[in-house]
Amino acid sequence: MSYGDPNNPYGAPQGQPQQPQQQPGYGYPQQQGQAPGYGYPQAPPVSPYGGPAAPTTMPGSVNAARVMMWVIVGLQVIAVVILGLGAAALNAAKDDASLKDNVALQDLVGDSTGLIWGYVVFGLAWLVFAAVLATKFKNGGNGARITILVFAIITAVLGIYPFILVGLVHTVLAILVAVFVGNANGKAWFNRPRY
Repeated sequence: MSYGDPNNPYGAPQGQPQQPQQQPGYGYPQQQGQAPGYGYPQAPPVSPYGGPAAPTTMPGSVNAARVMMWVIVGLQVIAVVILGLGAAALNAAKDDASLKDNVALQDLVGDSTGLIWGYVVFGLAWLVFAAVLATKFKNGGNGARITILVFAIITAVLGIYPFILVGLVHTVLAILVAVFVGNANGKAWFNRPRY
């Protein structure tokens, strides 16, 4: 049976002119990401080890988390300087002659000075730790990712409890860092193979 045969059930109906058949994909607008002639999108790139290819550039959310870590470092520098100046001022006030007569006030100032110097030392150590973690975004592996997550969660908790009003910015930034590092983009970035 040929195409022009009247008994061919697949031929053109009798009495109607035959229409040329169009090739799939030709004459139709192509959608981005589709192979020509087919309605299926192209497959994502595959790594030589199987599975989807690892990201070659830092995803935007991970980069935002890195910037937020540096903002946390900057805020901690400001806090350490303010606390250090406050502790130095209390030390100077403790030696003031007007406090020599009031023993209770002198003891209170002395205890507060030690507590504030403790905050200064802790803030300085936390500042250095945050700066080291902020540098690990570029080359760090999954261990760096987990450490950054733990750091962000602890920072969020510390921002809530002792420093409620001042720590609110720390808390929000730390929560965002934890979310951005803990999501799929963060996992893909920190688990990528390094050659």
